[in-house]
Amino acid sequence: MKKQLVIIGGGPAGLAAAVAAYDAGVRDMVVIEREEKAGGILKQCIHNGFGLTRFKESMTGPEYAQRFLDEVNARGIEIMTNTFVTGLGTDKKVTCMNESGVFTLEAGAVILAMGCRERSKGALNIAGTRPAGLFSAGTAQKYVNIYGYLPGKRVVILGSGDIGLIMARRMTLEGAKVECVCEIMEHSSGLRRNIAQCLDDFCIPLYLEHTIVEIKGKERVESVVIAQVDKEKQPIPGTEREIPCDTVLFSVGLIPENELTKETGLALDPHTKGCFVDENRETDVSGIFACGNVLHVHDLVDFVSEEAEVAGRAAAEYLINGDSEHVYIPTVAGENVGYVLPQRAGKGKDIKLYFRVRSAFRNAVIRVEAGEMVKTYKRIAVAPGEMENITIKAADFADAQSIRVSVTREA
Repeated sequence: MKKQLVIIGGGPAGLAAAVAAYDAGVRDMVVIEREEKAGGILKQCIHNGFGLTRFKESMTGPEYAQRFLDEVNARGIEIMTNTFVTGLGTDKKVTCMNESGVFTLEAGAVILAMGCRERSKGALNIAGTRPAGLFSAGTAQKYVNIYGYLPGKRVVILGSGDIGLIMARRMTLEGAKVECVCEIMEHSSGLRRNIAQCLDDFCIPLYLEHTIVEIKGKERVESVVIAQVDKEKQPIPGTEREIPCDTVLFSVGLIPENELTKETGLALDPHTKGCFVDENRETDVSGIFACGNVLHVHDLVDFVSEEAEVAGRAAAEYLINGDSEHVYIPTVAGENVGYVLPQRAGKGKDIKLYFRVRSAFRNAVIRVEAGEMVKTYKRIAVAPGEMENITIKAADFADAQSIRVSVTREA
C-alpha cells in the first residue's frame, strides 16, 4: 500500500500536522493511532486551561482534541485506529499491525508524532516492597477520569510535574486526602499557574528538596518515609519522617516515546531525548519529520499544535517540491540553558527557537549571539518547568557560524 504521507500518532500533534499538510496540498495521507480513538492524552485531561494561547479561550482536553478531530473529519483525512506501528525504515516504509494482520505502507514522507510516556517507579530505585497503591500520575488520572475509580483515599505524590499537580487537585475534589507533594529539586517542574491553582488553593503542602526514601506495606501501601536531600540529591540522615498513606502517585518526568525512532537509526539529542531536527522539524533522514512531545516535552498543548503545523507544512513542501538544499548552522545551549530546539537552523528565513533554563530566578536576561549580532530579551522570571521561545530574523544570523542562547540574571 502506498501513501504520500504517513503520520504516526493521532494525538494533538498528529492531528494538527495532518490538517496543516492537507491545507498545504497533500491529499493522500493516513494517521495511524494505536488506541481505539484519536486524541491522545487529551481524552483523559478533563480539566480546563487548554487553548488559552491558540484559541484565546479556556477549554478542557477533550474539547481541544475534538476541535482538531472536527477539522480532520471535515477534510476526510483517514485515521487508522487500533493499529500499531512495529517498524520504520530509513526508506520510509512503515510496518503496521492490527486485527487485519501485518502490512506495510510505502510513504513519500513520514511525520513522527508518538507523544511521550511517564517515567516509572522502577527508574527511581526507591527502597521497600511492591504493594498495591503505586501509580504513575497519568495512570491514576485515567482511572479517575475515564473509568470512574478512585485509586486511594490518602495520597502522597512524588514529583511536581504538571500531571502530578493536577492530580493533587483532582484527588482532593474526589474526596481523597493529599498529604503532600515531594519534589527532589529546589524548584517545581510544573507550571506556576498549576502550583497556584492545584496546591495553594487547596492548602496542599509542597516539600521542595525532599524525596521518598522508603515505601512501607505488604499487601497495600501503609506509609512512606520522606527525607530532605542535599545539593547532590542524596538524603540527609536525621531528616526522615514517616507519613501514613495508602497510595503513592509518581510524577517524575516524561520521556519522548522514541523506541521506534531508535530502531530506525535516527540521530537523537541526549538532552531532549528526541530527534535532531532543523527549523522545519525534519530529522537527519530526508523526508522524516518529528513534532510534539516525541521531539521534546512541551508544557502547553497549544505549542504542540503550533510545532506540528510547522512539520505538516514542511512535509507537504517536501512532497510537492522535493528536498531542497540548505545551509545549516548549529544552535548552542549556553549558560543556564538546558537545550535549544531546533538543533540546527537553515539560513535564509526567520527562525523561532524554543529552550528551557536549568534553574529558576527572577529578572532574567536572555542573550542571543550569532556572529557579530548580539541581542538581549528581558523576562520577569524564568523556570525549568516553563519553556521559553524567541524569534530571530534571518538577516541577524546570515553570516553567523552558530546561534548561542544563554540566560543570566539582570545585573
